Amino acid sequence: MTHGFPPSTSDSGSSESVSGDDRIAGPSRLPGETAHLHATGSQVQDADAEEERVEAAIEGDFDRLIQNIREAGDGTSSGMLNQMWDMNLEEREAEFKDDLRAASGVGRSKNKKRGRRRGPVLSQQVRALIGEGNQAYVDANIPETIRIMQEVIRIEPRAAPAWSVLAQCYDDMGERGKALQLRIMAAHLNHDADEWGELAQQSRAQGYNQQALYCYGKIYHLDPTNVNALWDRASLAKEIGDLKTARSTMLAMLKRLPHHLPVLDELRPILIELSDLALCAELFQGAFDHYHSAYPSGRGLDPETGEEVPGGGFGLMHLLVLADLYNTLSEYGKAVNTIRKGCRWLQGRAAQKFWDACEDDREWDVPESNVQRSSEGEMQPGMYPLDVNARHRLAIARIKSGDIEEGKMHAKIILAQDAAEYAPLFSEIADAYFERELYAEAGHIYEMLGGDAGTSSMYVLLQAASCRRMIGDLKEAAEVYEHVIQADPGHNEAKMKLAEIYEILNEPRKALDLVMQVIESRKRRAAHREGTTEGGAGETGSASLFEEGKVRGAKAKGTPAKANPNRLTIVQLRELEAQKEREAVQSWHRVQELWPQMLANEEAATREWLVEAEKLVESFRETRALFLTSRHRGFRGMFPRSARKQTTEASEDNMASRLQLELGRDTLARKGTKSDNVNTFRTISFENWLRLFMHYAFLLTRRGQYDLGNEVLRHLLYSNAYQSRSSQDSIRLALITCAIHADQFQTVVEQARKLINGHQFNNEPIRILLSSLGSGLHATDAFLVSTLSKHLLRETRLADAAVRDPESLRYNTAQRRYGLVGTSGKGDPDDVQDDEDEVEAPAITELEKAKLPTKPNPLNVAVYGQILLAAKSYQSALFYLLQAYDYAPDDPLVCLCLAIASIGRAMQRQSDNRHHLITQAMAFLTHYRNLRGDTAQGLDEVEYNFGRVFQQLGLHSLAVRHYQKVLDAAEARTNSNEEGYGLAREAAYNLSLIYVSTGAAPLVQALYRRWLSL
Repeated sequence: MTHGFPPSTSDSGSSESVSGDDRIAGPSRLPGETAHLHATGSQVQDADAEEERVEAAIEGDFDRLIQNIREAGDGTSSGMLNQMWDMNLEEREAEFKDDLRAASGVGRSKNKKRGRRRGPVLSQQVRALIGEGNQAYVDANIPETIRIMQEVIRIEPRAAPAWSVLAQCYDDMGERGKALQLRIMAAHLNHDADEWGELAQQSRAQGYNQQALYCYGKIYHLDPTNVNALWDRASLAKEIGDLKTARSTMLAMLKRLPHHLPVLDELRPILIELSDLALCAELFQGAFDHYHSAYPSGRGLDPETGEEVPGGGFGLMHLLVLADLYNTLSEYGKAVNTIRKGCRWLQGRAAQKFWDACEDDREWDVPESNVQRSSEGEMQPGMYPLDVNARHRLAIARIKSGDIEEGKMHAKIILAQDAAEYAPLFSEIADAYFERELYAEAGHIYEMLGGDAGTSSMYVLLQAASCRRMIGDLKEAAEVYEHVIQADPGHNEAKMKLAEIYEILNEPRKALDLVMQVIESRKRRAAHREGTTEGGAGETGSASLFEEGKVRGAKAKGTPAKANPNRLTIVQLRELEAQKEREAVQSWHRVQELWPQMLANEEAATREWLVEAEKLVESFRETRALFLTSRHRGFRGMFPRSARKQTTEASEDNMASRLQLELGRDTLARKGTKSDNVNTFRTISFENWLRLFMHYAFLLTRRGQYDLGNEVLRHLLYSNAYQSRSSQDSIRLALITCAIHADQFQTVVEQARKLINGHQFNNEPIRILLSSLGSGLHATDAFLVSTLSKHLLRETRLADAAVRDPESLRYNTAQRRYGLVGTSGKGDPDDVQDDEDEVEAPAITELEKAKLPTKPNPLNVAVYGQILLAAKSYQSALFYLLQAYDYAPDDPLVCLCLAIASIGRAMQRQSDNRHHLITQAMAFLTHYRNLRGDTAQGLDEVEYNFGRVFQQLGLHSLAVRHYQKVLDAAEARTNSNEEGYGLAREAAYNLSLIYVSTGAAPLVQALYRRWLSL
């Protein structure tokens, strides 16, 4: 199995030539690509000459390889191929680049078929030996086969069959590495690009990445039109960290596939990692210009799906990337032009170029901004909509370029959004203000973010304190720093900043105390580092033709120090973590590439996706740092303790000396521990980790492994990386989703109850519960479980008490919930333990007190009444449903439930007022019909429910009339929409029961033929 970016088509096991149908595993084909990739007829002769040159060069490599084997003098050694191919990777890479430049615009004719060279004419002796060797292999005499074929190779090294049979022998013996080496030897004589592709895939599967790069290079040499070889080479180079090779290869791909978005998307992080932002911006700008001219209407066909999409694929996200690049490069004018021109184009207004004459952004004004524009002879504001993220880029560019008023206008619109949802945008706007030394505006935003536990962070608080200090509010800045230090006693940066303020405020004793704490903390860390010895692991032997693990251009490591044999040193731990990180990145890249195919239910891709996803999931679950007992502190990284820079240490010492001279005495300090949360693990964001876990669990559940998927998600609930309320809710919703698919409705009820308790006095979790249970016997049984009914009854009483007597409620800080005074959490024994575990104070820290309701809530009593209704406790159901009717008299569902409860009660023997209950039911049913209106969907529903009531009462003639109306309406709909059955099937089935009871067999048969047959 291979890892990384999309494999070539040979990865599927087929021997079909890639160039035969021009399929590209990575990027898809753009319009006109066939004409771009294949040369004209006048170039065929040149291509033939180039082909002969390439094959001669490959055979030259073979001759050099054979010479090395002979000089080794040990043809039977297991390492016979390990030492004789010492390729210079730098020279090979330079040669590859030269070939790219020479052939980037030249292709071969699509219909030209490569012929295989036969090699030298074999002597009679050699042919006889090959025959003997083949017969020995057929007789399963592997040692004799190896001896004969080695003799053949000694006599005639260019006998390709000997290499192939010898490789098969070692393959049968289980020596995969040696077999692969021999097949590579044979491939030098066959000149088959497909064979090199298979060898490259096998090399990747066995972890021989440098060898795989060599094979991909041979593919390109033999078939310059094979874009798959370039893609695979680039993806592999990216995986092993050879970013320069990946960059040069992808740039060559762009010469053949100009402005191809998948290639640009893969190239962008590489260029950013190499700090080549200018080239990245140039490429995206070229793509923007191309798509803008190719699709002037702002919409075009996506080359991947064939569907019409905005910009023909170059959408808003690409515009945002280009604007971010320009903002980072300080080219703010280009960033503004990109957003204005690009968003106008995506809205189908590319022809309105007159807006470019406006220096401001009045084109995107909104009525709420209240911006005063000069109207004398000038253009009026356009009032066109603009995405919040695009407006954010405009705001950043305007503010940083010095156009403060225009930037403030955009910032005001963005800051009117929900801070919790757009916290990163808020923070970047504040950073832009801070960079422009607009500390008052920046401080306001930082304080807004710092006031909410969900958006606050140490960085935000420190920036807010810096703003306070810069505008002269030193005491308030000191209070903020003190708050930070109180929350994190080991935050040395905050201590140094606070010490500076104390020094300004002429409080040197406090300042010196803080500085000495920082110095003492630094000394203890240094002493700990001195006790740790560095060490490195030796390199192991490899069956690769190349020195694996060596990245082109990488520096050699120093001599390792003596290591502690009983435990890994810090350096070894970091190297081990770096190795696991590389493996995780490799698996993540492969998972991302397989994701669309997995979602399309391709079986082979799904199996491989599961394997790669399992590696990532298990590596996450086995990491102890992600499952600590102090979950509220979040994930601080694998190595959270890092040393200060020497410049910082000198600053600390200088301040301490200055304060000591001022005071004339020394002070002792306390030690602290620094804690900075991170939002990635092994370069993968926690958001992507969560998405991976959820899709992994979904796929396991779909494939019949619900228990394993459920276990994975439940374990994830305990990770300190996912203790925020939104993360916990997402995981619980995923658990509910899997449980629904597996018909495990008890789990649905369990997780829905946790959501209800976590969001007290909120109706949405109850709606999630109802929609998740749906219909069916198992779902009904779960809906009727006693723990759920008791839980909902308690929630109903709490909600009622909150409205009628708020003083009777008390907030329980341990459970983070309101409870009745005097109960102290006492309640039903089936529920108490679960409720105490719903919201853990140490784990979920950003929860706020739920707002008490101010008016009665009909949902709680209505749902409890429906539980009683499903349990056939019609009398009790009427009590709660009538209460819900008092709260919401115009709710059609409440009226329908009341009608059902009244009819049900009337049918029971204990009823002493049947006629009154039936009359009451018809009154509620009539009110329900008036509320539902005359829409087609509502008409179907109303007529069906009336027919069902009359059928229950035995009034079959009236029931038939209403059922027939449902069928007539469905008949009219199916003339225009084949799927517009509505409730026709249910009505037809009930109507057939009536016809059967009356003996109308022909009518029943007609109903079954029309409505109840497949």
